[in-house]
Amino acid sequence: MYEIFAKETLVGRSRLEFGDPPMGVAFGEFLPELGYSEIEHECRINHQDQTHLGLNVRTATGEKIPCVGVGILDYSSEIDDGYAEVNLLGVEYSLYAQLFPDHVYGYEQKFKS
Repeated sequence: MYEIFAKETLVGRSRLEFGDPPMGVAFGEFLPELGYSEIEHECRINHQDQTHLGLNVRTATGEKIPCVGVGILDYSSEIDDGYAEVNLLGVEYSLYAQLFPDHVYGYEQKFKS
């Protein structure tokens, strides 16, 4: 489980269960924590540029994952059951392979004969 922060405030968690290894992208269901209420409105109305929120993703040991960007796409007001997703974009490949070996393995299996 990965922790999602807005600057230094814990806003949620995610398994980042899906990904695109060549693009350095990992994404998954966003599970909000109490701190999410501070940025929830922005994540519902702004899916374009959330850089001002200072979003970052950290490993279970608290290490920030270097990347190009993080976004929370909250569709909970548009979908009956509610849904929000977190996207981690532009992770360098060797680090990506360490953090998400299952994504890399699944991708490589697509090209095996």
